[in-house]
Amino acid sequence: MEKSCHPCFDEDAKNKYARVHLPVAPNCNIQCNYCNRKYDCVNESRPGVSSAVLFPMQALHYLKSLILKIPNISVIGIAGPGDPFANAEETMLTMQLIKNEFPDKLFCLSTNGLELVPHIDEIAETGVSHVTITINSLRPETLAKIYRWVRFNRRVYRGEEGGKILLEQQLKAIPLLKAKGITVKINTVVCPGVNDGEMREIAEKIAGLGADTMNCIPMYPAENTEFEVLQQPSKKQMKEIKASIAPCIKPMTHCARCRADAAGLLGKDNREAMNMIGRFSTMVLNKGEGRTRVAVASNEGLLVNLHLGEARKIYVFEQSKNGYHFVEIRNTPAEGRGMERWEELANKTLIDCQAILVGGIGENPMKVMQQNGIRVIQMSGLIDAGLDAVYLHLPIKTLCRSEYTRCGESCRGTGAGCG
Repeated sequence: MEKSCHPCFDEDAKNKYARVHLPVAPNCNIQCNYCNRKYDCVNESRPGVSSAVLFPMQALHYLKSLILKIPNISVIGIAGPGDPFANAEETMLTMQLIKNEFPDKLFCLSTNGLELVPHIDEIAETGVSHVTITINSLRPETLAKIYRWVRFNRRVYRGEEGGKILLEQQLKAIPLLKAKGITVKINTVVCPGVNDGEMREIAEKIAGLGADTMNCIPMYPAENTEFEVLQQPSKKQMKEIKASIAPCIKPMTHCARCRADAAGLLGKDNREAMNMIGRFSTMVLNKGEGRTRVAVASNEGLLVNLHLGEARKIYVFEQSKNGYHFVEIRNTPAEGRGMERWEELANKTLIDCQAILVGGIGENPMKVMQQNGIRVIQMSGLIDAGLDAVYLHLPIKTLCRSEYTRCGESCRGTGAGCG
C-alpha cells in the first residue's frame, strides 16, 4: 500500500482511509505529568486511553472482524495505552501476526522513544513504515518538569538525569529510523508555561536529524495529573506555534487526538469498534495459536542433542518459501529459580515458538511448555527431521520418547540445570 494512504501523515487521505490502533501495550516506562492512562472512559479521545487491552492473538481476531466492518482501513498502529517498547514482546508478536495476515496494510508505531533503538532493525524487517516519537523538550531542566520518572535498563531516574537519558535515546533513534527508510513524525505536547517557548528550538534540531514532520499537540489538562491546573493552549497560540516551526520542518495541520484503541476515520472514531474491542478482550484463545517458529536445544545448531535443563541457549528456526530459515540464537533464562525459570522460558524466550525440539526434558518444564501451548518433541538427530515433524507432520525415525519419562536422577526439572 502506498504511503500516501496514511490519513495521519497525508491530509488528502484523512477523509478516505481509516486507521486502527491496537491496544496491546499496557505498560509504560515513563510517567508524564499530563498523562492519566485510564482504560475505561469511552467518552475521552486522547492518547493513553483505551477501553480494553488485548493480547496479540485477540488483536488479530479483532482486526479481522473490524476490517469486515471498516474495509477502508489502510493503517494498523500500536500506540499504547502505555508504550509499545515497554511491551516489546507483545508489540513485535502482534506486528508479526498482522504482517502475515495483512501484508498490504501500512504499519505504524507511536512511542516515547526510550527503548526504541534496540528494536529498529526488527521493526524495519517487520514492515513498519511510519514511527512517531514524542519529544517534548531538548532541555533537561524542562524535561524534569514534564516527567515524574523514567525507567531505563531496570533503573528509575528522576529529575534532569531522567530527562537526559530519555532525550539521548530519542535523538539517537531518528537517524537510525531514517537509514531504514522509515517516515518519522515528532509529536510535541505543548504545555503552557513549561515548554511552549521551545517549539522552534525542537523543530530545528529534529529537522537536522532527518525527521519528516512535527506535530504540535495542545496539552489536555487531564484530571488527577500534575498538569491538570494548566490551561489548554488556545487555537490562536497553536496556529502561531505551527507558523513558527514551518521554516524548519513541515508542521502537521490536521491532527486529531487519538485514543490507544482508535478505529475509523481521523477524528471520527467508530463507536461500534469500541463495543467490539471489549468482546475480543475477553475472548479465550489457545495459548499456542499464532506461534510460528520452532526452538531447538542444540550444541551447534545442526543436531538436536541437548537436554532442556542443560541448554544455555536455543536455536530458533521458521519455515520459509525456500525451506527452513535460521532466525537467531537466544539465551535461556538463568538457572536456580525453579518454576519461574520455565515460565520465563515459555512466555518470553519462546513467545513466538509453537514447538521446541529437545534431547530430554524434566517433568516441570514439560508441564509448563504444554500449559502454554508449546509442543515438546523429544528426539535425537538432525534438526531438519524435527522441523519436518512440526511443519510437514512427518514421523521422526530417531524419536526417543513422545511423552515425558525421567531421563536421570540428576534431572528433576527444578530449574537449576542438569547435574
